[in-house]
Amino acid sequence: MTDLNAARRWGERARRFFWRHARGRLDRIIRASLGEEYAGQLWEGAISTENKSTENKLIAPVDAKLHGAAIIAAIKQSGVRTVVTVPDRTTASGLLRPISQDNELRHVLVSKEDEALAISAALSFCDHRALCLFQYTGLLDSINAVRAVAVEYAMPICMMVGLLGKEPGVAPTESKQYGVSIIEPILDAMGVAHVLIESDDDIAAIVPAIDEAYKNSCPIVLLIGRPPIAPGAAS
Repeated sequence: MTDLNAARRWGERARRFFWRHARGRLDRIIRASLGEEYAGQLWEGAISTENKSTENKLIAPVDAKLHGAAIIAAIKQSGVRTVVTVPDRTTASGLLRPISQDNELRHVLVSKEDEALAISAALSFCDHRALCLFQYTGLLDSINAVRAVAVEYAMPICMMVGLLGKEPGVAPTESKQYGVSIIEPILDAMGVAHVLIESDDDIAAIVPAIDEAYKNSCPIVLLIGRPPIAPGAAS
């Protein structure tokens, strides 16, 4: 993911994320995803992120593809071996179902998101990487657990969160869905680094994001902006 348009999209996301404690984490993720050259230009302002046309305000093309198989491959590449889930309509076909059938991943199904956070935190003490997969409504429901376990206790909890109802290509903060529009501001206020996975171009950020969480013992949120295409489905 080293083309100029991708760098501009990352620049727009970075511009909206300047919380003082988490910017360094996002910077390392962007450098690992974009490469040093583009990342350096992005932070220095050499790459303009301001676009006047309606089309260019999109963070990804409306018809961009997001393949579940590629996301799952990145999850495995990051060293994650356990995925703790609460059913999510956004990721049900493209991620949840294939993960539950994948022999290389241990799937743990729970009934509440704060249970997933607790399991992930416990596994981190065993040097075992885990990923929590649930919907943004569940993230809001478990925000106190995120505050206590992930932020205040500085645990490497990785959350992959489906943005149910978000319009394709539209930034979460610009969504007409109120619940979606407040997710990034809440995470910013808590100092939790987050990365939007809106198209296949963004999948390169998954491995460095998870590595960042475990290297520095901090939470990370991977926001899934559109329903991933199920493995084997026509794309």
